[in-house]
Amino acid sequence: MATISEIRRELSEIRPEERQLFIEKYRSDTRSGVVKLVESCRNQINREEKEAERLENMLFYEKKYYESCEYICGIDEAGRGPLAGPVVAGAVILPKGLKIPYLNDSKQLSEKRREELFDIIMDRALAVGTGIVSPERIDEINILQATYEAMRQAVGHLKFRPDILLNDAVIIPGLDVPQEKIIKGDAKSLSIAAASVIAKVTRDRMMKAYHEIFPEYGFDKHKGYGSKEHIEKIQAIGPCPIHRRSFITHFI
Repeated sequence: MATISEIRRELSEIRPEERQLFIEKYRSDTRSGVVKLVESCRNQINREEKEAERLENMLFYEKKYYESCEYICGIDEAGRGPLAGPVVAGAVILPKGLKIPYLNDSKQLSEKRREELFDIIMDRALAVGTGIVSPERIDEINILQATYEAMRQAVGHLKFRPDILLNDAVIIPGLDVPQEKIIKGDAKSLSIAAASVIAKVTRDRMMKAYHEIFPEYGFDKHKGYGSKEHIEKIQAIGPCPIHRRSFITHFI
């Protein structure tokens, strides 16, 4: 009879498709340690089944265009609300049917998970484009127009011309490509979720780089958003060149 340590090691080494065989093999073993391992394996199967179902549901909008469109592009932005830094848009064309485990609205993901998914998306997407609009430009044309500008840039930087744009909650003016606006699309479409990760990680990396230039503001932590500490710092020492002047008038 295998020891519990040996069974635990066996479980750690099996492939996903072997989990059910593991359960069948040890389900009659009444030792409490083995019962826990079998239950852990069963829970892992359940989690993976739920994740597979979630991913399938997040292809609902893409599937609408599988027959009529070759390149289906998701678009999202990061950084509409901060007091400092650029607004960044991402545009992503994924291969049809591609399911990237744990891909979701970037706001629902840990920083570590976002970084991991960023690399996977960059490796597996058919095309990725980003658009970046500066704080000065945001002050000049307002944040909504700057967001549209960043999205147009992102589409323009794609390797392929998209046949349809799946957008998170907006219709982008100035583009001659069919578009569908999806409310809370970053949680409903894998293509938009991928774009949200690209935009968020790109912007966060930029804000960390800005932290090296302006360390007193703590951009590496709050990424330019209006945290209590950030506002207090603006009031104490004034804004720096990457602050959006139109966003901070009531703080200075």
